[in-house]
Amino acid sequence: MQDKTLEQTGEVSPVSLDSCSNLNTYNWLQDIPDTARSFDIVEVKFKNTRKGFYRNVHQLRLKKGDIVAVEASPGHDIGIVSLVGELVALQMKKYRVDPEDENMKKIYRRAKEADLQKWKEAIRLEHSTMIKARKIAADLNLDMKIGDVEYQGDKTKAIFYYIADERVDFRELIKVLAEEFRIRIEMRQIGVRQEAGRIGGIGPCGRELCCSTWIANFVSVTTGAARQQELSLNPQKLAGQCGKLKCCLNYELECYLDATRDFPDGSIVLETEEGPLYHQKTDVFSRMMWYSTEKESAGRQVCLSVDRVNEIIAMNRKGIPVKKIIEEVVNIGVAPGQTGNDLHNDDPERFSKNRKKKGGSRKRGKNRPNRKEKRNS
Repeated sequence: MQDKTLEQTGEVSPVSLDSCSNLNTYNWLQDIPDTARSFDIVEVKFKNTRKGFYRNVHQLRLKKGDIVAVEASPGHDIGIVSLVGELVALQMKKYRVDPEDENMKKIYRRAKEADLQKWKEAIRLEHSTMIKARKIAADLNLDMKIGDVEYQGDKTKAIFYYIADERVDFRELIKVLAEEFRIRIEMRQIGVRQEAGRIGGIGPCGRELCCSTWIANFVSVTTGAARQQELSLNPQKLAGQCGKLKCCLNYELECYLDATRDFPDGSIVLETEEGPLYHQKTDVFSRMMWYSTEKESAGRQVCLSVDRVNEIIAMNRKGIPVKKIIEEVVNIGVAPGQTGNDLHNDDPERFSKNRKKKGGSRKRGKNRPNRKEKRNS
């Protein structure tokens, strides 16, 4: 899609400039005059999730969306200005980058027509280079997957992003790639979540993947987050497109932890005069807990409030007998007045083969003239 835009219009795809991406930063100081020149460091974004901070040594009047040529090692790279002014200082503080670093790379100039032409040619080479690199890695029997390739703006260097479960000796691979493509090779390992963020996609919620839009730092997600929220431990529903647990499982976890702070442990058995009660499920929002008289079955259940459960646990610890609390036992199964199917209100004989059909008989020979008789008439 990006290549097609470059070939047809000769311009940079607007997707790289204005899409919902975690590279985008809203500049809420843009309407204040002279804020762009108050800080001499500019934030520049490149392909997918790569960003960098560069010193504006020539005091160029830059704004968001400008294409610039920046210092690289070796040569130069082409990037798009994503943020200028005082907000860059906040971004550097967020990523713990020292603004006084003397080794910080600098901006050379605004990109010229020749720079843009070479940059577009480099972008067109990335997909074919990735396919060839995958074949070369397979021929060398390397247990790794090359997920993406990013060319430097001057076509002198390329970064190969790969995924591997174990340590991989790719020294021979680098030699073969350098001979094949005649460029400097840099291998950079990423995880499956970073790969999903670089590729992008649509999640089961119908929105763009969080890892490709706004998540910058990945936090580990465990099945405990799903248990805390009383979610079904179905791997197919809990896993994202990367194959790992969905990052969104952590979004409401703190709210659930705060709401269940005074909830008793579900492993505690309630002792009553009618016998023990075993925990089955918890409704966090209504603060109700369901207990059953049978440990392995949910045939007879009683619903208690969290406060009542805490009261019973306190009485058990003090040895105070708990009187009858199961006033209304819920039978799990077919409710009274219901049949075994969802259509119990309809006629139960509606599927009977012997049932007489309405609208008269449609059998051949009845109420239907013979074809020969019809022709003769």
